[in-house]
Amino acid sequence: MIKAIPIQAPLLIKPKQKRQVRSQFAALCYRLLDGEANFLLITSRRTKRWILPKGWPENNMTPAESAANEAFEEAGVTGDHNERPLGMYIYEKSSLSGESYPCLVTVFSLEVEKVLPDYPEKAERQREWFNRLDTLKRVKEPELKLLIKTFNPT
Repeated sequence: MIKAIPIQAPLLIKPKQKRQVRSQFAALCYRLLDGEANFLLITSRRTKRWILPKGWPENNMTPAESAANEAFEEAGVTGDHNERPLGMYIYEKSSLSGESYPCLVTVFSLEVEKVLPDYPEKAERQREWFNRLDTLKRVKEPELKLLIKTFNPT
């Protein structure tokens, strides 16, 4: 019997934090080079770790449109987004006051068509393209790693 690899990993939320969970939307920005997916990561503002463009829900936008808007603002890319989510992951967001709380992030794919030279958060972040293996080495969250590992753009 062949064991199927789940596309969505179980979410690891501590029992006492369930009522504190906040929701964000992220864009898994990709492009195809020689039939292989490459992924665009950006650095976070404070810790400078590699992350997906993501943010809070936006008024009058679908979740996928919110994710695409974050990709534009944080990474300077536009493209064709999918309204169907790829999955979810959870991470601990630290506030400036030192508090932390869990964020449940719904991920949408975005096939990048344009990489813009100027964008709103250019001075605050770095952006870089990575192949799948290098992307997996850079992102931290286990559920996100599984989403990237199993992502099939076709």
